[in-house]
Amino acid sequence: MLRYITAGESHGKGLVAIMDGMPSGLRLDGEADTFIRNEMRKRMHGYGRGGRMKIEDDGSRIEILSGTRRGLTIGSPISMIILNQDHKIEELADVLTPRPGHADMAGIQKYSLKDARSVLERASARETAMRVAVGAVSKLFLREFGIEILSHVTSIGGVMAVTEGLGFGDIRERTDPAVSVLRCADVSAEKKMCALIDACKEAGDTLGGTFDVLATGVPPGLGSYAEWDRRLDGAIARAMIAIPAVKAVSIGKGVENVLRKGSEVHDPISYDNSSGKFVRMTNNAGGIEGGMSNGEMVVVTGFMKPIATLSSPLDTMDIYSKKKAKASTERSDVCAVSACGVVGEAVIAFELAAAIMDKFGGDSMEEVLRNYKAYIEGIKNI
Repeated sequence: MLRYITAGESHGKGLVAIMDGMPSGLRLDGEADTFIRNEMRKRMHGYGRGGRMKIEDDGSRIEILSGTRRGLTIGSPISMIILNQDHKIEELADVLTPRPGHADMAGIQKYSLKDARSVLERASARETAMRVAVGAVSKLFLREFGIEILSHVTSIGGVMAVTEGLGFGDIRERTDPAVSVLRCADVSAEKKMCALIDACKEAGDTLGGTFDVLATGVPPGLGSYAEWDRRLDGAIARAMIAIPAVKAVSIGKGVENVLRKGSEVHDPISYDNSSGKFVRMTNNAGGIEGGMSNGEMVVVTGFMKPIATLSSPLDTMDIYSKKKAKASTERSDVCAVSACGVVGEAVIAFELAAAIMDKFGGDSMEEVLRNYKAYIEGIKNI
């Protein structure tokens, strides 16, 4: 079983992740190290991000502490750490006016805390840096099976990107951080999104939006219909909704499909003689049917609400005086949909890696790949 856990506070000494269950023999050498660092930097990218991104450099500071020898995993837990540049948790002021939409108030009540500082330090999306680190290792694992993952922004504040007809490669090229400040594949829409972000920043407000995560090369048969807790779409939905500020998840055209007839929704099955594979003529299901991957591209949409910290704060109550007050303000983003998409990539990469290990599991990469190749050969005979 592949699993991970993270630790650390936003302004604490650092962030830590421990990843357990990765087989031995996965290459985590210099090239892999560069890949992990670039993934960390990608999370920090995006128009509308806040001042913290100018302080921290997660790409330079991420370090693998254990689980490897001579550039290869050895089967023991992989631990990773980022030491925070801004680590003033003991000096920061108490937060007595909890923010609407944040974990502040419920966290104070749940843990019997004296103020919201002790809540927000862990509830902060800063923790997702370690999910991206775990996802980066998962992506390197998935590459061994020909699986690639990317994300792209599809809307911000009601401005919709038009990406119909674009393939995986097209989207990857158009959303490269070197050419796109929001990792949006629609240049025209991106300009409107940036203008909207500027207006919101001026007004002291925040924006949410949607992003798609795409995974190509996923074989059929990951997950299971046999039990509810083994369904792949269930695992993906849980991982996505657990990202801070993500409030809804859609698989394929799940949200749109509820308005259509079955004949307009379900994907006809055909057979491709050149590849020797059963294929779907469309992909409205987003690559998952009956809780299992079906061999098509996995498509997942995340719906991110506007960030709860506003520079023009909403009304709240002082937890001690019980009097009306303005909510606390913390250093924050105006819009982080692009970064949220990167976190989405990471958590889906982990869930797919976990599903691979569940089906083809072994203690070494050699064993897992051998099992995988035998399965792929076997389904050609169906």
